[in-house]
Amino acid sequence: MSIPVLTADRTRVSSAAVTPTRKPRRRALSGAWRWASPVALLLLWQVTSSTGILPDDKLSSPAKVLAAGVDLATSGQLGDAFVVSLRRVLIGVAVGAVIALALGITAGLSRWGAVLVDPPVQMLRTLPFLGLIPLFIIWFGIGEEPKIALVALGFAFPLYLNVYAGIRDTDPQLLEATAVLGFTRWERLAHVVLPAALPQALVGLRQGLGVAWLSLIVGEQINADAGLGYLINNARDFLRTDQVVVGLVVYAGLGLATDALVRALEGRALRWRSTR
Repeated sequence: MSIPVLTADRTRVSSAAVTPTRKPRRRALSGAWRWASPVALLLLWQVTSSTGILPDDKLSSPAKVLAAGVDLATSGQLGDAFVVSLRRVLIGVAVGAVIALALGITAGLSRWGAVLVDPPVQMLRTLPFLGLIPLFIIWFGIGEEPKIALVALGFAFPLYLNVYAGIRDTDPQLLEATAVLGFTRWERLAHVVLPAALPQALVGLRQGLGVAWLSLIVGEQINADAGLGYLINNARDFLRTDQVVVGLVVYAGLGLATDALVRALEGRALRWRSTR
């Protein structure tokens, strides 16, 4: 009777010892295969450019794009454009965040606030805000103001919607408990409402940053004399598709970097959810 038990235990031990070593390998292989299609596309792009199927005046090869990026970086043009565009986004996001948070908290906490604030915001949200560029030029001129206004407007709407929804979705039982415990209005806001709305607000932050970079790309087409958009416009005039692609890659990298930053912030700010 002891022999089957020993055999079963040995098979259990051996399978338990083998299984953990297979899972990391499978994960590593799946992670490696995720890069297969992007690398294949780059190789196909390079081959079609080298053979003349894809001419340089339509789209430069990856090798030429890389060389153009190195040239722009070493000459300082790319760094200067990067700083200007980043400054515009930071100012626009700061302005948009103040507006979105003020309106979202007002509409979320008060019935009258929701009646007075939410309908006009919803109507403005449905407008193609990029079509407001002519009005922004009339109102603010052709300097930095219309570019920052576009970024602020593009960032504000997603953040407002998520803050408003997060506050409205606060558990009513928690609010009743704070009333029983004698919390003041500010204590209820600080300890219950805002923490409950934080996950939704961070989602709005990620969405808003994506729209902010899109708005910047359009805004920097308005008589810009510096920034990544200006760099792309100059390259377009001289049919330098390699420099155009460099500018687009930098835009994409900035968008991915800001999204990763918000995700890291989300992981730290919402650690309490993993402990429930």
